[in-house]
Amino acid sequence: MASDASASAARKRGGGGTPAPPAGPDTVAIEARGLTRRFGPHVALDALDLQIRARETFGLLGANGAGKTTFIRLVTGFLLPSAGSVWVDGISPATQPAAVQRRLGFVTETSRLYPELRVPGFLRFCGGARGLAGAALEAALEQTIERFGLHPVTSRLVGNLSKGYQQRVSLAQAFIHDPPLVIVDEPTGGLDPLQQREVQELLRGLSGERTIVLCTHDLHEAEALASRVGVLHAGRLLAEGPTQELLGSENVLALFRPEAASDGEVP
Repeated sequence: MASDASASAARKRGGGGTPAPPAGPDTVAIEARGLTRRFGPHVALDALDLQIRARETFGLLGANGAGKTTFIRLVTGFLLPSAGSVWVDGISPATQPAAVQRRLGFVTETSRLYPELRVPGFLRFCGGARGLAGAALEAALEQTIERFGLHPVTSRLVGNLSKGYQQRVSLAQAFIHDPPLVIVDEPTGGLDPLQQREVQELLRGLSGERTIVLCTHDLHEAEALASRVGVLHAGRLLAEGPTQELLGSENVLALFRPEAASDGEVP
């Protein structure tokens, strides 16, 4: 696994290893040890060993079907591992899913919003579902609307917003309860270049405040937002390291080719 002193941009990743107690939650937000998920004969995630540090923005890269969504579902407690373990701030989502889910916000690839609600009503509903009430809920609502630049659309129905504003609302609902961990899945998919830049600026402004896991297949987005990245292919973690070192390589696209996974080699 990577340590704070590690500057290795790409490392060959081996097999599972025996699960052990996680590192301290003050330094590690997510820790996977030999994490495996099978669906019948198909191995969606294969003996994943990974640490994601507290308050870093970590980019999880991979093509469709690489295992990113399976990893998210395991971290959030919506799937159970076939083997191995994962912890979130020292808590197992397999045994305490509700405790983990209280600590995270989640932005889906396709915005799942209530189109018939106005923006404040939708965010108020999300905050209430996260346990906020009364003055605390109203304060969080106003702060979230301000932070995500939603004042111009507070009187409008969510379903009538542009895709860019809908994505802002989707981000806002994930942050309204001030979680220490936020998982963002393909945050700029389907947006035009200006909307992409606006959403990336919002995420960049949150860097260092909390742990952000950015799941994407967009290398430029990962370069713009993540301080460290890992590359998944066919359920295996092929490489991880500082973003600029890993993605700055002339051979970076080789990491996404099928032969990289089958050979077990990283350029």
